[in-house]
Amino acid sequence: MKKFALKAVAIAVLTTSLTGCIGQMGVSKVVTKANLSAVDNRYGRAGLYVLLSPVYGIAATADLFIFNSIEFWTGKNPITGKSPAVADMKLNTYLKINNMLDRSLTTVPLASVQNSNIEAAAFKQLDDNTLEMKVSHHNGTTTLLRGEKAGDAVNFYLDGEFITAVTVADLDQYADLQA
Repeated sequence: MKKFALKAVAIAVLTTSLTGCIGQMGVSKVVTKANLSAVDNRYGRAGLYVLLSPVYGIAATADLFIFNSIEFWTGKNPITGKSPAVADMKLNTYLKINNMLDRSLTTVPLASVQNSNIEAAAFKQLDDNTLEMKVSHHNGTTTLLRGEKAGDAVNFYLDGEFITAVTVADLDQYADLQA
């Protein structure tokens, strides 16, 4: 069982890491800029490049497996601060497949989280039928979302005011679509 768990974790890490192989290479750009800023002579820059080759290797590895992955999932490179992600740049392409795919496969997966005004969210189970989520916003306000199971439905309240009721079957169907 332990070997299976290790393999599953390794596959998950590799899967998410390999999404980052294309990106802005922000750390590598910082190292290159430092090299170019150190001396104005082409031979000096070339010599410094050779001396810094281990640093370039570490920077490229960090870009490939960490920062470009963050860029892929959020749509913005954390080092350069630029967006869109390289993977989302609009170019004249040979293969046009976006119109044949579900929209969720053509947009940045975590863009809505990155661009939201939510600072934090905390869940609390009050009893067997009630779950609360306290949402803290960047502007200092808080919102309380509560779900109360009532028979075959869940009633949702936002700051104490009823907003909707959803059947448990609909919630299960939604969960299956998200999986």
